[in-house]
Amino acid sequence: MRIALGTDHAGYEYKERIKGYLVEKGHEVKDFGTYSAESCDYPDFIYPAALAVAKGECDRAIVMGGSGNGETIVANKVRGIRCAICWTEEGARLSRAHNDANAISIGAWTVPIELALKMIDIWLKTPFDGGRHARRIQKIAQLDNCSLEPWPAKKT
Repeated sequence: MRIALGTDHAGYEYKERIKGYLVEKGHEVKDFGTYSAESCDYPDFIYPAALAVAKGECDRAIVMGGSGNGETIVANKVRGIRCAICWTEEGARLSRAHNDANAISIGAWTVPIELALKMIDIWLKTPFDGGRHARRIQKIAQLDNCSLEPWPAKKT
């Protein structure tokens, strides 16, 4: 699998550990930076990583930062990206099974590296369940082309 990585300074050490781990498992890794622990701005690295997935250059993206929150927000600004922030193994599994997440965000300040690696393994191996979830993913995809008008409410 081709995996894009992106982080700011807070996630730099995690990115390096995760990159080695993924290569060891046989994945192709594209590193979008950052390349040191020197303070930097996460959108500069997260956006290109997410864009690589949207363009089909990579299959999935793993983005990191201190909390993972800002990184999730930036990745989800890219049309076609469904980035889930994960703190648990079950959250990682559900992000794929129910949400077909093509990007995952991990906070280096909130998740121990051992747990991060377990979540990544689960996230990479879990298939999308489809079924009723496919309808919801289609609605999410429609939002990529949405105006600022409210979503039409379903009448009960």
